[in-house]
Amino acid sequence: MNITSLLIYCVIITFTPGPTNIVILSTVHNLGIKKAMEYAYGATIAFGSLLAISAILNSVLVTVIPKILIIMQIIGSLYILYLAYQIYIMDTSKSTAKQVATFKSGFFMQFVNPKVVLFTMTVIPSFVMPYYTAPDMLALYVAIISGIGFLAFVTWVLFGAIFKKYLQKYQKPVNISMSLFLVYSAVMVSGLVEMLRR
Repeated sequence: MNITSLLIYCVIITFTPGPTNIVILSTVHNLGIKKAMEYAYGATIAFGSLLAISAILNSVLVTVIPKILIIMQIIGSLYILYLAYQIYIMDTSKSTAKQVATFKSGFFMQFVNPKVVLFTMTVIPSFVMPYYTAPDMLALYVAIISGIGFLAFVTWVLFGAIFKKYLQKYQKPVNISMSLFLVYSAVMVSGLVEMLRR
């Protein structure tokens, strides 16, 4: 087993900007570290749950992947667009901001985030299962990869905290920028780009 390639894959996928990381950054900016960590805890538990589901049900999921991917692309794109709108209006609607920055929202986001779903469905069967199939080893790798995901989320919380004053000074442009990043993410995960290229 090539641990280096597994770690590189995990770090690239979890640390690069994606819908969850952008929401975390926006939450730190608008509501502070405590609310961002609440969101991150929900995201981490869901991330670990998806990894566990992948490890346990891998053989079943392989036969159903195409149908799951289409459904996840549609639901994920719509949910990401919803989050983009919530972030865009966040500075004018405190109740909306609180709805976005919750444990539940962080948890749910992972199940409709195609980037996370695709990652969790591929990392265990591609990197771990060819070498380890015992439940205790699979659980160990689920825990390790979940830990990497949590570190990625915390990194985005810290990034937001460090640059909070700058982000608050330019609140509206920052919210617009983050909303646009989420819209871009929604377009990319929707499958529209691939359909237009054909």
